[in-house]
Amino acid sequence: MKNIAVIGAGTMGNGIAHTFAQCDYNVQLIDVSEVSLQRGLNTIASNLDRMVAKEKITQADKEKTLANITTFTSIKEGVKYASLVVEAATENVALKTQIFKELDEVCADDTILATNTSSISITQIGAATKRADKVIGMHFMNPVPIMQLVEIIRGYNTSDEVTQFIVDLSKKIGKIPVEVNDYPGFVANRILMPMINESIETLYNGVAGVSEIDTVMKLGMAHPMGPLQLADFIGLDVCLSILNVMYEGFKNPKYAPCPLLVNMVRAGKFGVKSGEGFYDYSASKKAEKVAKMFS
Repeated sequence: MKNIAVIGAGTMGNGIAHTFAQCDYNVQLIDVSEVSLQRGLNTIASNLDRMVAKEKITQADKEKTLANITTFTSIKEGVKYASLVVEAATENVALKTQIFKELDEVCADDTILATNTSSISITQIGAATKRADKVIGMHFMNPVPIMQLVEIIRGYNTSDEVTQFIVDLSKKIGKIPVEVNDYPGFVANRILMPMINESIETLYNGVAGVSEIDTVMKLGMAHPMGPLQLADFIGLDVCLSILNVMYEGFKNPKYAPCPLLVNMVRAGKFGVKSGEGFYDYSASKKAEKVAKMFS
C-alpha cells in the first residue's frame, strides 16, 4: 500500500496528508476547491518549515514530503490508484454518506474506506456502501502531525483483517492506535465534549470568566490547554455538531449543547478559524498560537 487518498484539505485533511506523505506514502489530496487545496498545501509547507527550523527534519525531508502529495478536485480521478481512502470532510452525516456512496462506486473493490469522523456511526456510514466490511473509522487528533493517538473504530460489519491492517498501518506512520467500539462520540469525544459543554455552561451561568475557567483546569487538573481554548481550536461549530450527534444518539439531556454555544455558532463565532470564539484571534495571535502547537 503506497497510494493513500485523503478527502478534504482542511485542518484535519491536510494534517493527515502531511503525516502520510512524511512517512513516504504517495498521497492524493482531494477537495472540491483549488483554493482549499492550495491553502492546505501552504499549511503543510508552513508546518514543515517549523520542523526544519527546530531541526526535527531536514530541508530535503520537507521537499520530499511535499513531492509526495498530488492534488485533485475530482474524487474519481484522485482515488483511481488508492489502496486506502481517508475521508476528512465536514462532520455531517448526509455529506459523509454521499461521499462514501460515491467512493464505493469509483474505488477498486479491495480499497479500504476510512473516515476521520469524531462522532458519527461507522456502521451507519458503512451501510451506505456495498463494502461495509472494508469501512472503518480512523479518528486522528489535531494537530495530526504532532498528536500520537488514533482512535480505531470498527463498524458492526468491519472485518478483523481490515481492522488489524489499519492498526498496523497506524503504527507504521508513528501513531498509537487504540481500538474502541462504535457508539456516539466513541471514547475521546464522549468524555471531552461533555467537559467542554460544562465549561461553557459554567461561563453561561456566570460562575467564572473565560480565562478563570481555563486557568483552573490548566493549573488544577494539569491540562495543557483550558477547555474553552481547546473548543476554539477544535471549532465551536464542530463541538456543536458532535454534541448534537451524541444527544441524538443517546437521547440523554446531559449531552444537550449549552445555549451559549448554540448562539455563538449562529453568530459565526467558530473559534480560531473564524478569528473569534471565546478568545480573540487576530492574524498575528492566531499565527503565534498555532506555532506554539507545533513547537
